[in-house]
Amino acid sequence: MTKEPTQHKKVMIEAALSAGKLIASRVGKIKRVSYKGKINLVTDVDRSAEELIKRKLKANFSDYQILAEETPSKISGCGYRWIIDPLDGTTNFAHSFPFFCVSIALEHNRRPIMGVVYDPMRGELFWAQEKKGAHLNGKRIKVSDTSRLSSSLLATGFAYEFEKSSSTNIGNFVKFLMVSQAIRRAGSAALDLCYVACGRFDGFWELDLHPWDTAAGSLIAQEAGGKLTALSGSKYSHYNKEICASNGKIHKQMLKVFDKRIDSVLRKVAL
Repeated sequence: MTKEPTQHKKVMIEAALSAGKLIASRVGKIKRVSYKGKINLVTDVDRSAEELIKRKLKANFSDYQILAEETPSKISGCGYRWIIDPLDGTTNFAHSFPFFCVSIALEHNRRPIMGVVYDPMRGELFWAQEKKGAHLNGKRIKVSDTSRLSSSLLATGFAYEFEKSSSTNIGNFVKFLMVSQAIRRAGSAALDLCYVACGRFDGFWELDLHPWDTAAGSLIAQEAGGKLTALSGSKYSHYNKEICASNGKIHKQMLKVFDKRIDSVLRKVAL
């Protein structure tokens, strides 16, 4: 029997807070670091936090599937599934740069219906339920009112397998640098999306993503009034590799930048 949303919320938040407490206690005290790629690292804390979250979720929802970053499994069928990133921003964490989080989403039939993102360094808990709005530490949040791209603070990121990527995102970065107020690259897609949700960022885009990077954050941004699409403007899914998220008011302006060559943007700025 499917449990009530309040039960889902309670367990998700408890799991996120417990993992966040563990992560915060280990800042600057990493015992072991390994690499999943040339620069894509994973720490013993990532794995410990993931196991903690999975134990909590399985103890309450033993029949739900789990898709997690450090132990990715084959995606099969529909139904209910947890999507977990135990430590989004591992490189930041490894360098004691305080911008990382725990991300947990619950999807039903491949559609996110609930999401929690917890920043243990700031004590900020973002939460959203489908059609119920988005919240930060219990208070309702909404996206910004900025209507001009030239006045917007944007965020983006770059792939770990940078030299192997078919699109490095550098071209997009340069184009937006020319037409926005500023761009930040902080290193956690989940938190970037939450910052769009609460109005700290006006827009965010990134390539080469995975479901655990965006499942929770994308729902939070959407429930806060944000707009999400692929870079082409087509319908967004957290199973996509790319995302363009905004407050809605600058979305068309962002999509136009992806379509333009760098030289055309430079000419516009010069004029």
